[in-house]
Amino acid sequence: MTKRFIYLLVTLWVSASVVAKEQAAVAMPDKFSADVAKQILQQGGNAVDAAIAAEFVLAVTLPEAGNIGGGGFMLIYKDNKSDFIDYREKAPSRAHRDMYLDENKNVIPGKSLFGPLASGVPGTVAGMWLAHQKHGSLPWKTLVEPAYKLANDGFVMPQALAGYIHRYIKRIEQKGLKLNFANYFGSAKTGEVFKQPELAATLARIRDQGHDGFYKGETAKIIAQFMQKAGGLIHEADLAAYQAAARTPIQKDWREYQVLTSPPPSSGGVAVYQWLAMYQDLTAGKQTLAHNGVEYIHLLSEIGKRVFADRAKYLGDPDFVSVPVKQLIDDKYIARRAGEVNRKQISVSKDVKPGLHESEETTHFSIVDKWGNAVSNTTTINLGFGSGVVVEGAGFILNDEMDDFSSKPGVANVFGAVGGKANEIQPHKRMLSSMSPTILLKDGKIFMVTGSPGGTTIITSVYQSILNAVEYHMTAQQTVDSPRFHHQLWPKDTIRMHAGIDQGVQSKLSEMGYKLDNRHFGDLQAIINRDGQLDAASESSGRGQSYVF
Repeated sequence: MTKRFIYLLVTLWVSASVVAKEQAAVAMPDKFSADVAKQILQQGGNAVDAAIAAEFVLAVTLPEAGNIGGGGFMLIYKDNKSDFIDYREKAPSRAHRDMYLDENKNVIPGKSLFGPLASGVPGTVAGMWLAHQKHGSLPWKTLVEPAYKLANDGFVMPQALAGYIHRYIKRIEQKGLKLNFANYFGSAKTGEVFKQPELAATLARIRDQGHDGFYKGETAKIIAQFMQKAGGLIHEADLAAYQAAARTPIQKDWREYQVLTSPPPSSGGVAVYQWLAMYQDLTAGKQTLAHNGVEYIHLLSEIGKRVFADRAKYLGDPDFVSVPVKQLIDDKYIARRAGEVNRKQISVSKDVKPGLHESEETTHFSIVDKWGNAVSNTTTINLGFGSGVVVEGAGFILNDEMDDFSSKPGVANVFGAVGGKANEIQPHKRMLSSMSPTILLKDGKIFMVTGSPGGTTIITSVYQSILNAVEYHMTAQQTVDSPRFHHQLWPKDTIRMHAGIDQGVQSKLSEMGYKLDNRHFGDLQAIINRDGQLDAASESSGRGQSYVF
């Protein structure tokens, strides 16, 4: 081998390394947020800067889920260290355990879902502020300004959003609900500029005053006065007392990867890891199962029964209840739970007990910057358009996250998830969540950033995206678009699944006793690092946009 040839090889290797190091990627739920996140990264901002800017943009352009009236979780991997920003909403100080029950202690349908009484204290602005204080590099005003401009100057209304808005208005009219949503969004028309002046004024106060521009002063007064008039519980003291929390992510080895995922009050991180680890225990040393075949779907559904039994019993706000995270993801415990799986038949749901003895409209985005830092962020107002109530004078939609509490032990919420005492309503408590922003590392470097909306199906979308990328070596686009299926113990023996799963497989599952519910769920946003080359994708069924640049 000549010296010149060796020199050329070294030069090519160095050039490739530089290109890989300088690559960045975003996978976003709409084009507006993708363009702004890309712009912030190109201005020299890091992944957290881009995430903050995108979060505020989504409050303007993705009103069904993007928010300043809700909350979420931001998982960060920066400078080879992990962090987790918990900006989940909290119950107001006047909330109480039985607030959604009638005189006979039965749950009042819809009371925790529509109207101002359904809303917890919003956490988004506090979460973005804390993330910026800890990890931001560009000025706060620079990061909020794009959202302000989109609200003040307007944005061209996409057809998908306009259609969703008008279907929602029709739905609340059919239910006979007296909400003010249509007053703010009823004029939305495809292809026309849509402006939100009240929201712009609120964003201007957040831009200029930071955290206090929402939780104190004029905005706080507007929220409290509206709540008093409309029959909600949030008052100025609740807003002033709200703080986002920095928590330690769940970190656990799985195969040759390190999984970084969401700690309580997310149920998602524990559930994602349990699903992956039980799958590994049950398939180790065996031939890879056919993707979305009968055995694959049945096995993962059986695991799901155990995962959701544990979720209902043990998971809640760690500031209020002791959550046994270490025990739930312990290798011996995982092996014992995996040993309970019936590989041939469906386990009887009522016999599947907890193992220890002691959104749908949400949105997600994933970011990797040129330095190899990453953010996986999931944010929500719970159902599409939250409580259906806009804060008059402030222009943002209130969440309906109080439904994520257990209104009554043993009674399912809107997502069919059953809860218990660990997740009962208490003042200032964070409601349990399924949001599961997750990052996989390999040899200390980013391998995958993933997450999705979808209520309890979030957990499924996340763990199956990981299996798609790792077990089946799919590209990012294949990873997010491959048909998924979901089982969560209750409703009994029901598998919810995307279109595209083989009809023969469906017939055999039906013969086994499964009830099949063919409804789409989720909107995955994923970035995968294949040997130094980033690959990003937004699920094709949504209106997302991804860039590698």
